[in-house]
Amino acid sequence: MRTTHPSKSLFLVSLLASGTILSQMGLYAVSLLAGWDVRLNFVAVCHSALKWIGFTFLEYAVDALVFSTLILFVWKLSRQWLLASRLRRWFGAYEIGPLTNEWSKRYSADIRLISYPAPVAVTMGFFRPVVVLSTGLKDMLTDSEFEAVVYHELYHHRSRDPLKVFLLAVSASVLWYMPILGWVREQYRRDKELLADAYAIERTGSAAELGSALVKMIKAGRQIHMPLSCVSFADTSVNERIHRLLNPAADRPLHIPVQSAFWSLSVFAGICLLFIDVLL
Repeated sequence: MRTTHPSKSLFLVSLLASGTILSQMGLYAVSLLAGWDVRLNFVAVCHSALKWIGFTFLEYAVDALVFSTLILFVWKLSRQWLLASRLRRWFGAYEIGPLTNEWSKRYSADIRLISYPAPVAVTMGFFRPVVVLSTGLKDMLTDSEFEAVVYHELYHHRSRDPLKVFLLAVSASVLWYMPILGWVREQYRRDKELLADAYAIERTGSAAELGSALVKMIKAGRQIHMPLSCVSFADTSVNERIHRLLNPAADRPLHIPVQSAFWSLSVFAGICLLFIDVLL
């Protein structure tokens, strides 16, 4: 079972677009506060153009958009960092040292086993991701099912998916006026889950164990709420993943939301044209 959707391309294009806008806004804000010359900044050009046209009142709207976006960006980063730090400390308090060492050596990865009755299977951490699994999950699954879940999370671990998913989620939340970013975020998460499933099936040799583990996780009820920096086993595209496990040859076409794409492209193109115009 493989997904043919261009998740890597979606990630790179989305990151490039959001990074361009946020970096320019950051440069404009710093330059404005420090009194620097910002002629090569698209926000400054937009500001000057509005003043030249006579729409002076819109200058304040531009400033409000820039500073509200940056404040929201900083708030999102701070909040998620606090949530992730709190969750990491909480997991650390329940960690079982001997089992952690055993499983980390077995799979040559940082795998933490925690003593907790509810099923937990999550990959977290940006630059040094860790896989966290609970005794409740291990007790609920058979050995082969548990191994399938481990391989699923190892794919996220080795692909550094927590960092990538977090960047897309924050970008989509902060740059709300580019709605295509929200669609890219959901599409990327979906494709990465399918790829992780495919990796687990490849390593175990069967889809049955992974499918039954997923069903058991769903029946277990609502999982622990995770911050955006975490990738959990059973919180994304569950119905489609089960369908793909039952029908490996099935595939879903990539339906790009035309209206959202057009609006987002128009916003980004307008920004780029202003920036390019001032450079020429």
